[in-house]
Amino acid sequence: MADDHVGWSAAERAEIANHAANGSWTYIDRSDVPQERSLVRMIWVYKRKRSGSLKARLCVQGCAQVHGVDYDQTFCATLRPTSLRALASLAATNGMRMR
Repeated sequence: MADDHVGWSAAERAEIANHAANGSWTYIDRSDVPQERSLVRMIWVYKRKRSGSLKARLCVQGCAQVHGVDYDQTFCATLRPTSLRALASLAATNGMRMR
């Protein structure tokens, strides 16, 4: 636990590298931001996985964003039909209820 700062730094670098590889944003100089626009604040969210690995996620303050100005796409996690069938089968086999 004392050396976690190294792990958290590596997790942050991995998150930044993922965003760069996905083309999530374009780096600009602060002086290039128009006066009528404001920068969106970002925060780091850290999580220690059950496996012991460290995960850092970079999130934006969503309540400060305007659709069409600050973003133009959204993401919604979806469940594959095969995964749903597997979960339903597992629940039925073990007498569990799904909700």
